[in-house]
Amino acid sequence: MSLNLINIAKKFKKDWIFRNVNYQFEIPGTYVIKGSNGSGKSTLLKLISSYLSASEGSQELNLNSKDISIENWSKHIAYAAPYFELIEDMYLDEFVEFYIKFKPLRNGISKNDLIKIAYLEASRDKQIKNFSSGMKQRLKLALAWLSDVSIILLDEPVSNLDKKGIEWYKNLATKYAEDKLVIVCSNNIPDEFFFCEHSLNIEDFIKGSNS
Repeated sequence: MSLNLINIAKKFKKDWIFRNVNYQFEIPGTYVIKGSNGSGKSTLLKLISSYLSASEGSQELNLNSKDISIENWSKHIAYAAPYFELIEDMYLDEFVEFYIKFKPLRNGISKNDLIKIAYLEASRDKQIKNFSSGMKQRLKLALAWLSDVSIILLDEPVSNLDKKGIEWYKNLATKYAEDKLVIVCSNNIPDEFFFCEHSLNIEDFIKGSNS
């Protein structure tokens, strides 16, 4: 099983963010995408998720000997990022119930388990708009790690987490990364990708062409 990027490129207006990205992610497997701020890490992750479309190239996803059409990739992917918004007018209990209608949780994990694992039991009757940034990040990460998917995408996962929250994240990664494809984008923060076996530097790919 694998996810393949074939000559992937992304252009915004006249500027190429990156070009000629050829890479194969094995499933299961753990990978980190590194690069400086503005180098295109988050853009590449959005392309991998099918949230954005590539300007050039193609993407292939094979699961259990079946080729998955790109319009169905979202069913197999969980994505956590600081820039993804939650439905803030919903109460926590209501939101998790809504989420799992579209993306079920891992076998043996219930809605109550997820809330407990995220250390949000005392807030289940609160609206998400009243959560701290750290609480929101724990919820996003718990949903990603505990969803019944083949691929987990994490962009700067320790953003908004304190020291205790970072240790919590590391425990989840140790426990739940083994049987998935996990791709982490990081500004070279080792706590985010300590478990990753493979590394991809986005700055290795051509960018800056105006042609």
